[in-house]
Amino acid sequence: MTRKATHPAPLAFEPEFIAGLKEMFERRIVFNQVLGLRVTTLEPTQVAGRIAMRPDLVGHFGHNRLHGGVISAALDSMGGLAVMAAIGARHMDEAPDVRLARFGKLGTVDLRVDYLRPGTGVHFNLHVVVMCLGLCVVFIWMEFMSADGWLLSTGVGVYMFA
Repeated sequence: MTRKATHPAPLAFEPEFIAGLKEMFERRIVFNQVLGLRVTTLEPTQVAGRIAMRPDLVGHFGHNRLHGGVISAALDSMGGLAVMAAIGARHMDEAPDVRLARFGKLGTVDLRVDYLRPGTGVHFNLHVVVMCLGLCVVFIWMEFMSADGWLLSTGVGVYMFA
């Protein structure tokens, strides 16, 4: 069940903005490197990513299951990326480099994760939708799925920005 945003999306992002945001998210945020997060979709109202299963992410060695903390942290990180995309979309009148400088004050206010099935597989897909973008608070819907499309975890998050 993939959720859709309830508001219209602006035009697509410029290649410079996409490249800059991917660079920031995948390389400059070191914890995302530890998780192995990769951006696969970057749009104004939704983002998607992928994480590969690795031995150092296993939480239950007997069943080779992904650690629940990895799932939660990956969803939280992708939620932050969705907020960055939404803020970038709100300021499309600014140059890409100016928009990329807006993300200094962003934080998670609330995060809820429901673990529906064990995290097993070779890789996992994450999908995040911006449901409501306010003046300084954003509400996010998140999904964590197996490589074959099974919904493993869902999440909702509230993020603040200045």
